[in-house]
Amino acid sequence: MATEKNTDSNFKWFSMLVKALWAGFALTVVMVFIYVFAVKGDWFGLFGGMPSVKALENPENELASELYSADQVLLGKYYRPNSNRTPAQFQDLSPNLVHALTSTEDIRFEKHSGIDPIGILRAITGVITFNRSGGGSTLSQQLAKNLFNTRQEDYDGAILKRITNNDLKTVIQKSKEWIIAVELEKNFTKEEIMAMYLNTVDFGGNTFGINVASRTFFNTTPDSLEIHEAAVLVGLVQAPSFYNPVRNPENSKRRRDVVLGQMEKYGYITEEALDTLIQQPIEVDYEVQNQNVGLATYFRTVTGNFLRDWANDNGYDLYGDGLRIFTTIDSRLQAYAEEAVTEQMKSLQKRFIEHLGGRPPWIDENKEVIPNFIQDRLRNTQLYRELQVKYSDYPDSVEIALNLPKPMTIFSWDGEIDTVMSSMDSLRYYKHFLQSGFMAMDPNTGHIKAWVGGINHKYFKFDHVKYGRRQPGSTFKPIVYATAIENGYSPCYTLMDAKVTFDIPGGKWTPQNAMGKYTGQQMTIRKAMANSVNSITAKMMEKVGPPEVVKMAKRLGIESELQAVPALCLGVNDVSLFELVGAYSTFVNKGTHISPFFITRIEDKNGNILQEFPPKTFEAINEETAYLMLHMLKGAIEEEGGAAMGLDYELKVDNEIGAKTGTTQNASDGWFIGVTKDLAAGAWVGGDDRSIHFRDWVSGQGSRTARPIWNSFMQKVYNDPETHITKGPFPRPIRRLSVEIDCDQYQGISDESDSLEIDLPINTVNPDDIL
Repeated sequence: MATEKNTDSNFKWFSMLVKALWAGFALTVVMVFIYVFAVKGDWFGLFGGMPSVKALENPENELASELYSADQVLLGKYYRPNSNRTPAQFQDLSPNLVHALTSTEDIRFEKHSGIDPIGILRAITGVITFNRSGGGSTLSQQLAKNLFNTRQEDYDGAILKRITNNDLKTVIQKSKEWIIAVELEKNFTKEEIMAMYLNTVDFGGNTFGINVASRTFFNTTPDSLEIHEAAVLVGLVQAPSFYNPVRNPENSKRRRDVVLGQMEKYGYITEEALDTLIQQPIEVDYEVQNQNVGLATYFRTVTGNFLRDWANDNGYDLYGDGLRIFTTIDSRLQAYAEEAVTEQMKSLQKRFIEHLGGRPPWIDENKEVIPNFIQDRLRNTQLYRELQVKYSDYPDSVEIALNLPKPMTIFSWDGEIDTVMSSMDSLRYYKHFLQSGFMAMDPNTGHIKAWVGGINHKYFKFDHVKYGRRQPGSTFKPIVYATAIENGYSPCYTLMDAKVTFDIPGGKWTPQNAMGKYTGQQMTIRKAMANSVNSITAKMMEKVGPPEVVKMAKRLGIESELQAVPALCLGVNDVSLFELVGAYSTFVNKGTHISPFFITRIEDKNGNILQEFPPKTFEAINEETAYLMLHMLKGAIEEEGGAAMGLDYELKVDNEIGAKTGTTQNASDGWFIGVTKDLAAGAWVGGDDRSIHFRDWVSGQGSRTARPIWNSFMQKVYNDPETHITKGPFPRPIRRLSVEIDCDQYQGISDESDSLEIDLPINTVNPDDIL
């Protein structure tokens, strides 16, 4: 009887215990639900805000905008610090990458719904046993943290702001990540979550997302990653700096081998493969993406200036909206242009330094060194202005700071040099360098195909294609002759090489020929332009009048300010290379001027077209005038002593080329503009300042400084059949010409009233080249 009573008593106690446990469990579940809803709803502002439903359904991440060439090559990006990110889709990911990531970071990724209870228990056990080698965060939780950064102060509520216990604070923050992870799992597939995660990972060194990381570390794409490469990148996820293969190769290899071990553990690679892979050293093809490396650096900067204005006007963020900008640049032609500029400028710089013989290159009209040149230029720099503010009470300290030696890396044509140099000496060093600009365009479409704004964008930021404006010298003469041709003059019209004097305000102006003499010979205006005879160009300016030449220049696309004065015929007003190449292209395009342009369309990140940019065209001159000007320009090759006769023979075989050189006063600027049926291209060479130049005019003339760039570029282009640029004649006009261009049969009029004066000394001159 007693035994039965004890049994009943024990059963009652057990029943009460079970009921208590169930009640406790139920209460715990209720409390957890209340806690989750409290955190999710931020009750009374205690826990801090959470991402909105819209944000969870459409998570946004700043994406770099991308600039593409016409042949679909990525030229560069526009992004803010910490947002150099280009999205990849799951189908863009190598299976090696997916397997490396899941085996290392979340092996039950396919089985859980955002939270992995086993992983959480492992993490709790690790805390208790002081073994934190295994974390409990799933990829979904890590994505939640990457996307919304819930650990920043903006998400702190009243409790988080007052809690000093980091573990308790972490529990609340983790709770938010769990909630977000579950919501992400509801809204996205596993494949989408995997891709989103890899798009948000920080791989270190301003490298965000797997697309950028693959290119930065291995110069490849995510779908082409080998097993060992994928293991290196997955290893970076845990600690980007510590496991960086460039800065810490030993750490990186150890971590890579751990990842490979995990892949073998879960059957993604065999034991034999593991043994082979861990023996391999890490080999990277590392290049951090920035505006100073890669193709078309100057072009990307100029385009960026345009795109910033466009984005502001149209309500877009160039640095965060992931725009896709498609340009007219051809990556092959761009590479050839950069090679041509580098080859010629490296050689020319060596010749320039030898020519100087240790003398400063900044000289005046009398070839005397300009005193205090460097000091005066330094006063125009940002550094000088900053030092003036810093040492406003101690002006002598500015001079001391400018002359204080400090470690720096400087540019040289043989590679960067680490040295110790003062700011004053640095500027003096850089002012010895000659600069260059080159542009090529399709004259039939207006598409700019190649753009080289200088010799090295990292050290010389100024763009000499569009922003640089210098005197064009004889490259302006075709505009004078185009005016004459339009007014009925034939290329065979003859004039005497003789003195011409203009009455100008304050006196008279008599232009001299480049070598300071007049031959007294009768010659056609075609030969005169080919030989760059100043006196005959001036005579034609006298006949057509400066105002008409200015009008012609404007019709041909010259937007720079031009003065309607006689000296304009010799190119005394500054213009840009961009304008000159565009003007010459009009002659090839049968008289229709197409403003050179470089963007064809802009798309949003989803491929929707936001704007297209059609060419701007208008008829500048008629087709006959345009063709006659091509005939005039061909004289540079066909006339004896022509400016382009020095081009390589291979370029001229089975080909028609029109060209003009230009050299300004004291050889401050050297130019060469050449046109073919497919391309109009031009090169400029000179110093940053007009006073920096060769000490003799012959050494600095355009045929020696600029023409070799054009020559080299065209050789490279013609030798590559993939460019689809071919040799051939210029298209002939449909209608018969109204004037004779065979000057041997020409019976036209000439101007015989010119007086014969030869061997005159140089007085006031603006010499130009005759080559």
